Amino acid sequence: QVQLVESGGGLVQPGGSLRLSCVASGTIFSIYAMRWYRQAPGEQRELVAAISSSGSQNYADSVKGRFTISRDTAKKMVYLQMNSLKPEDTDVYYCNMNARREIGVVPRDYWGQGTQVTVSS
Repeated sequence: QVQLVESGGGLVQPGGSLRLSCVASGTIFSIYAMRWYRQAPGEQRELVAAISSSGSQNYADSVKGRFTISRDTAKKMVYLQMNSLKPEDTDVYYCNMNARREIGVVPRDYWGQGTQVTVSS
């Protein structure tokens, strides 16, 4: 099966930076989109950033100018560079990929287990 594993989370001071990484393993025929979401307790999951197979990028208004999404298709990895972090960025961050496991099968979303990001002084 397809598995996604995030890394790079941790504790950082306001104004600091973190770089999240996510690697996919298992059988993957093609990847159509890679995304990062975040979720705080009691709140719905929020789309933070997305990148398509063409390289087109989209960001939530709250992170524009501070976060950058990138990917390495050969390594089946996606990254999220987070700069100028604020306390309100504190959340569990989840990696997501829309992909086909094999030809002829409709694409679906796959999720990582999440990594904690805490921004505090």
